[in-house]
Amino acid sequence: MARVVVVTDSTAYLPARLAAPEHVEVVPLRVRCGSRVGLDGVDIGPAEVAEALRTATAPVSTSRPAPAEMAALYRRLLDGGADEVVSVHLSRLLSGTWEAARIAADEVDPTRVRVVDSLSTGMGLGFAVLAAAEEAAAGSPADQVEKAASEVAGRSRVFFCVDSLEQLRRGGRIGAAAAWLGSALAVKPLLHVVAGRIEPLEKVRTTARAVTRMVELAARAAGPGAALLAVHHLAAPCRAEELAALLTRRLPDAAPCVVSEVGAVLGAHAGPGLLGVVVVPVRSASG
Repeated sequence: MARVVVVTDSTAYLPARLAAPEHVEVVPLRVRCGSRVGLDGVDIGPAEVAEALRTATAPVSTSRPAPAEMAALYRRLLDGGADEVVSVHLSRLLSGTWEAARIAADEVDPTRVRVVDSLSTGMGLGFAVLAAAEEAAAGSPADQVEKAASEVAGRSRVFFCVDSLEQLRRGGRIGAAAAWLGSALAVKPLLHVVAGRIEPLEKVRTTARAVTRMVELAARAAGPGAALLAVHHLAAPCRAEELAALLTRRLPDAAPCVVSEVGAVLGAHAGPGLLGVVVVPVRSASG
């Protein structure tokens, strides 16, 4: 039976209770917080980044893993008994991580290392990783593991609001929403991820309205059947729990909602106050 190992990066923010450690390897991105440089979720966490951004005491930036680091991991897995590797990462339009993985795969063995662009991040990436891990645990071949990740990623929708567009602007990830900068103080920017890019969706006046709209948008994206749901936040646990409760009531057929605080990397670009929803419609056996 072929043994396939799934690799992802730290922006999946997989809750520990959902992870399948025997089939998933996580590569941390790097975070610079003032003079400190560390690994996302290992050395630097969301609380430290949120405080630095809130108080403006230290500049915060992020960087991808080096291709050499990815290549070393692929070699270790293949030398350690894996037949193939499926490496699933956040959108190449949001980070150079996919590119680093692609370079590493070409160097190690492109016939045994498959690299997937999830076109998303957070649990938009995480649900794709879990689908791949489930196939890998069942002994499926690498092409089927890759297909599972790609299909779930293709169905995922991500909606989020931020207190300010400033961090996205500084990171160069704001895209067309830059047109909102002049009025950002008077509104809550509501954004979504489209084909791997962060795009503006609409402007609302209050956090309460943003929560209501995200529930409406998630319900529309989920459709009438079952769905996977996740809520992300940075330094806003009460708002996140409120949003999760509203989603659960609105979508009673959905799986239990995953509530997860984003780590230092996504937090560095979204800022404190981030609230987000990830929804993945679940296909029926017939379709």
